[in-house]
Amino acid sequence: MKTRREFLSQSAALAAGTMLFPALAGASESQPNVSFPTKLRDRIAVASYPFRDFISPGDYATAALKSTPKLEIAEFAGHVIDRFHINKIEPWSAHFRSLEPKYLADLRSALDRTKASVVNIAVDGKPSFYAADPTERDQAVAVNKQWIDAATTLGSPSIRTHIASADKQAPDLERCADSLRRIADYAATRNVVVHLENDDGVTEDPFFLVKLIDKVNSPWLRGLPDFANSLMHLPPENAYAGLEAMCNHAYGICHVKGSESTEKGAIVPVDMPYAFGLLKKSGYRGYLSMEYDDVGDPYRGTEQLIEKTLQYLA
Repeated sequence: MKTRREFLSQSAALAAGTMLFPALAGASESQPNVSFPTKLRDRIAVASYPFRDFISPGDYATAALKSTPKLEIAEFAGHVIDRFHINKIEPWSAHFRSLEPKYLADLRSALDRTKASVVNIAVDGKPSFYAADPTERDQAVAVNKQWIDAATTLGSPSIRTHIASADKQAPDLERCADSLRRIADYAATRNVVVHLENDDGVTEDPFFLVKLIDKVNSPWLRGLPDFANSLMHLPPENAYAGLEAMCNHAYGICHVKGSESTEKGAIVPVDMPYAFGLLKKSGYRGYLSMEYDDVGDPYRGTEQLIEKTLQYLA
């Protein structure tokens, strides 16, 4: 089973969007202040990543689904509303064809027509925040600024960025912090929060991310707790401790999963009552993105995640 990181989007080649829409309500340059919904169902979003076989661009689709008619990301929100009765999405950067102003404006118009909204953009990119070459670090910062501008255009309160590997070396805390501080400073001017996710087991270990967030010490850089990812790389007791630490540094987005499959096909289940308990204990009030990431039908899997979220957070 391939991982998300094998499908990294070519973000550096995309042009930046420049059209800006009104900033999120109540934010200031010193502190984000998103007006999150209070009704639980209104806090639920659906990620586009689980539906990568059905969305174009999608060269990573399995062979059996290559000929399946594909949706554009502009159509995905309406599809989610029709299928799940949820009007919020978390698009993956690989599902954007461009960051050109007209493309983003058309996407925003499509969202507005369906009365849908983007709650976070999951951004993957190849330039590393901690590369020894400062030119590559500058490129990583520039790419993230482009996506922050895109989030502003689409009315998204946040992005999730990825710490790409540099020559397969362990991440350097100082260089990562310097790059992310520059990104967070720019994000503050756009009223967009930047999140780090416990995803890759090498560059995005949850305990490293917490150290990194604490070192940058900006209210615009927060954690994105993912229920399952750390279970793929750490013993359960460490994975849940890492999840708790991420919950305590969370702000606007988390990823709800019930299980995940290893490359060898083993299913790693999530103790969902415990995971939701950690989220509630932290006082988290942000969005909950359904990111089914296991074998099987993503539609049924997403329906089940919605049901469990409503059950455990009721």
